Amino acid sequence: MQDLDAPLAEDGSERAGVYLTNALTGWEPRTSKPLPLPELEEERDWAERVKQDTPILVILGNPPYNGFAGMGVDEERELSDAYRFTKRVRRPEGQGLNDLYVRFFRMAERRITEKTGQGVVCFISNYSWLDGLSFTGMRERYLETFDSVRIDNLHGDRIISEYSPDGRTSETIFSIRSKSPGIRVGTAIALLSKSAATAEHVAGGNVRYRDFHEAKAEDRRQEMLESLDASNVDAGYISLHPDVRLGLPFKPMAVGEDWFDWPALPDLFPASFPGVQTKRDPFLVDIDLDRLKERVTDYFDPDLSHEEIARRYPTAMNSSSGFVVRNARSVRHALLQRGGPINSGFIRHAYRPFDDRWLYWDEGRGLLARPSTDYMPHVISENLWFSAAKHLRQGADKSQACFLTKSGSLHLIERSGSLFPAWLRGDGIGNEGDDLRHANLSEAAQRYLDRLDVSVEDLFHHVLATLHDPAYNEANAGALRMGWPRIPLPGWPDGEADGAGADLARWAARGRELAALLDPDVPVSGTTQSPLNPQIGVIAMPAKIGGRNLTEADFAVTAGWGYYGQSDAVMPGQGSVVERNFSAEEGEAMGDALPTLGDRTFDIYLNGEAFWRNVPASVWNYRLGGYQVLKKWLSYRESTVLGRRLSLEEVEHFRDTARRIGSILLLTESGVLGLKSPLRNRAIQ
Repeated sequence: MQDLDAPLAEDGSERAGVYLTNALTGWEPRTSKPLPLPELEEERDWAERVKQDTPILVILGNPPYNGFAGMGVDEERELSDAYRFTKRVRRPEGQGLNDLYVRFFRMAERRITEKTGQGVVCFISNYSWLDGLSFTGMRERYLETFDSVRIDNLHGDRIISEYSPDGRTSETIFSIRSKSPGIRVGTAIALLSKSAATAEHVAGGNVRYRDFHEAKAEDRRQEMLESLDASNVDAGYISLHPDVRLGLPFKPMAVGEDWFDWPALPDLFPASFPGVQTKRDPFLVDIDLDRLKERVTDYFDPDLSHEEIARRYPTAMNSSSGFVVRNARSVRHALLQRGGPINSGFIRHAYRPFDDRWLYWDEGRGLLARPSTDYMPHVISENLWFSAAKHLRQGADKSQACFLTKSGSLHLIERSGSLFPAWLRGDGIGNEGDDLRHANLSEAAQRYLDRLDVSVEDLFHHVLATLHDPAYNEANAGALRMGWPRIPLPGWPDGEADGAGADLARWAARGRELAALLDPDVPVSGTTQSPLNPQIGVIAMPAKIGGRNLTEADFAVTAGWGYYGQSDAVMPGQGSVVERNFSAEEGEAMGDALPTLGDRTFDIYLNGEAFWRNVPASVWNYRLGGYQVLKKWLSYRESTVLGRRLSLEEVEHFRDTARRIGSILLLTESGVLGLKSPLRNRAIQ
């Protein structure tokens, strides 16, 4: 201030208007507790005079992100209450409103719109509130109280491994070269403004949105700086018209025109189940049955102390793992008293897409975090299951539908999906057995199928085909982020459209082809079984540098595909790939499949010598359930993770999985599954 020739008075009657204070409290007159130092009390009193008596026109900042912030004092607890109730939009779901940054938003919104009556709020924050279902009331309120909402989406979500449009990793905006910022969530800048002319306010009439999605944070920051030179403050923004049916998202949302006319999955298949969650995967799940049995046998050995089990298998004695009973010693003691292990508890388990393993399942309380005891009785022979999620964090334009006939993990797909069966086990009346099964159908779905004279399995496979249709996923990516998939059905709900039964049966037949390709246990002629389709038979050929013959000694995966992170979680590594053009022989064999499978291919290395030759780009990058399938599989097979080299069968499994993916892409991308029901793309903005 002295340098500006405006020094503060020397008698102490003036001070800089900068205060040390809790920004969330002190805005309303309350009786304050004494503080230990008079200087702190004086600082608090100065700050509260400003908060309560001074008109504030601008509030800006970077509020803290903490989803487990606790409840704080009464004044803080009250802050998020205004966002927990809605008028038109769906009620908030989940726990997102407990995040600390939400309290700062409410503090600022209340001060500008309710106290001063005009002004600006500008925060950079976690971007989950833009479309998260926990924040529907928050968005509804802003549409009512602010004249203008401008959103700059800065992306950079490392929790979901967000990628920029060019396929590179999207760095957090705070990333500085050679330094880790610590922040992993995606971020956005919100500029919320209100003028004094409130009588002219039109609720929801002015929401603008733009993306800054360069891969490198420094490039993104540079583009943001350059945007300040624009003569028009709204340059680069698009206007949004948030749809109440989708939860009033503050992001562009792609949704087909007929989306809300179609039945949602629970309207067809009313029963669904979360998959199994152990919270002790390193102990209870294994690729090798012998190793799993050895661990579990030790666990049930009364001659081994709790301390010895904890030394050998730390995860087994973890006493604070989410839903797991906290006292792991008590859990083991009770199970030892019961006796075990249960021989029938060693079961095949769909752990990740195309990655089946062995699981020890035990309904005894506490060993598994979520044993899903209501789910397992329906895992019966000949039953069919697919996965789906109510809303998605990423990959909404890609399929989330795994197909399985065995038990499945809660994290079979990235977004903790649900498993929908075609059949349900009987109600317990009569003899035990699979013959008691009945169709998992709503009354409306049963009437529809009866009129078309088709079966529940026809409907099941039609749904599977739909969920793998690229046109469907792309046209409805926004809606799939916000709610259950909805399924276009010919002639729904009365089934009276001409040819409806034949159309559904045709799509169901394609769904059965998909189911076979998605099931690693089912041989598929032309893809994994001779005679091979020439376009597929050249994919992922096991090879060795120099054309030498492969031996079992070459099957160790040491190229850096995976490693153990915190809590024994397996993390993906960079691995070793060589991108190249197709050879003349490969290009000739693949022929007209090249536009679908990609114009480039990769050689995927196990180690410095052995590799799978010719994994086309679209096959290598293929994602299912939010996971890059082949890379995810490899991350668990790194020798330091797996504890051994691959077997010949596992080398062939990778090859066959790549070929299955190639066949899936050819089947779906060719338009065979294109639905007659309108899938015209309309971005709800």
